[in-house]
Amino acid sequence: MRSFPVKIQLPGEKIKKEDQLAWLIAKMASEDWSLTLEIADMVGNRIVDNAGVAVAALNRNAVKISRAQAMKFENKNGSTIFGLDHRKKYDCQWAAWANAVAVRELDFHDNIMAKETCHPGDCIPTILAVAQQKNCNGEDLIKAIATSYETQLRLSMSMALNPNRIDHVGHLGPAITSGLGKLLKLDTETIYQAIQWSAHTSIFTRQGRKGDLSSWKAYAPGLVGKNAIDAIDRAMRGDTSPSPVWEGDYGIISILLKKDNENLKIELPEDGETRKGIMGTFTKEHSAGYHGNSLIDLAFKMRSKIKNTRDIKKINIHTKQYTHVVMGSGSKDNEKYSPKASRETLDHSAMYIFAVALEDGEWHHEKSYSEERKNRKETIKLWGKIETFESEEWNKKYYDEPDPLKKAQGAKVEIELQNGEKIIDQLEFANAHPNGKTPFRRKEYINKMKSLFTNIVNKKEEIKFLNQIENLEKLKSDEIKILNVGCDEKHINLEKNKIKGIF
Repeated sequence: MRSFPVKIQLPGEKIKKEDQLAWLIAKMASEDWSLTLEIADMVGNRIVDNAGVAVAALNRNAVKISRAQAMKFENKNGSTIFGLDHRKKYDCQWAAWANAVAVRELDFHDNIMAKETCHPGDCIPTILAVAQQKNCNGEDLIKAIATSYETQLRLSMSMALNPNRIDHVGHLGPAITSGLGKLLKLDTETIYQAIQWSAHTSIFTRQGRKGDLSSWKAYAPGLVGKNAIDAIDRAMRGDTSPSPVWEGDYGIISILLKKDNENLKIELPEDGETRKGIMGTFTKEHSAGYHGNSLIDLAFKMRSKIKNTRDIKKINIHTKQYTHVVMGSGSKDNEKYSPKASRETLDHSAMYIFAVALEDGEWHHEKSYSEERKNRKETIKLWGKIETFESEEWNKKYYDEPDPLKKAQGAKVEIELQNGEKIIDQLEFANAHPNGKTPFRRKEYINKMKSLFTNIVNKKEEIKFLNQIENLEKLKSDEIKILNVGCDEKHINLEKNKIKGIF
């Protein structure tokens, strides 16, 4: 790895193109490198993971709407859409849109934990859609996805968005664009222009994650994916972009990212170095905000010591600042304690997550958020007894650790019973984490996918898809074109197609 300072431009000053962040990323994306079995396998794992969570979300409202839009843009040379027959093709920009929404909807795929948190697997639907339309092969696809992960990890380790109330897709747009540049084997200058355009159009506030939530967080990766395709297309046609997009005196850093971004620098691979960024990321076993996954596992562990949850007087969760402020009582968001709150709020409520996991001893992507489940009187009562606290010990375990894989994401929990007895336990990593009790490997990714395919995808389609994944690196372009998971039409609700919009 090489480290590069990110210098903010002063008024009247000009930073050389070769020193700009967008150029450094573009140069990394345009260089070739040797693919390893480790990287190829992990990319395959994440495609499997995406397929499972996308299929499970096929009939949720945001997915139905985005799919209905995409299906208006048929293109015989285009790309596939999750759930639909692979012989049906649609314009890559719209297929990417529909598939990205499906992947993101349940908040159930992979993560990066660094200076910024994010979901790097959001890049896959866009890159795969373009690969299908542009006749790319398996190796092209793997290297492109790995390049996108590399960019997103390096930006996430370097630049904080959340403390400035900017959504994490601010890093996703440039990451996808770098991956598309790699996929299409574009030169550094073209990728540089596209990355800046994409960065400029990927900045959204975090109001989409607070207050009266809609399905915005599901749509956001699809929108930046569409923007990334547009940016690449424009750059290939010779268009330029706002420059320098990050370092300019009116740029993203100077105007929007003033907090927690002093003395910025970015580490990027050396020329020819394998793009291992994806190995610094990990997926979820449970469908909740990642910082809640270790809380679910800890609740499962602690419940055996409790005869009846009605005996509980108080539960105190001691954890790092992020969990306390974003998911915990430190958010001062009453919706996180409300049974009227949406799934999008409750999957980021540490209090709700711990209460339900403690009571049930299991977690399900639908049942754990159902109207019946969140409105149980005993659950609401227990839920209200839970409070989070920021802990300096857990802050150090997370914020002082530079390695994303070693950042302790869990908590210490104190359960006080009515008789005064205290039950105390802690967990640093979710079980499925690379440093957890039962880390995910190919088998676990497949088992998760199969559980989400139940009663939706038939066995023949499942086997076809997994055979393609096992041979991913060697797939030819015509095989990439059918890399998709279809299901019987009776399992797909197309009611939104009957509603007329603009298209």
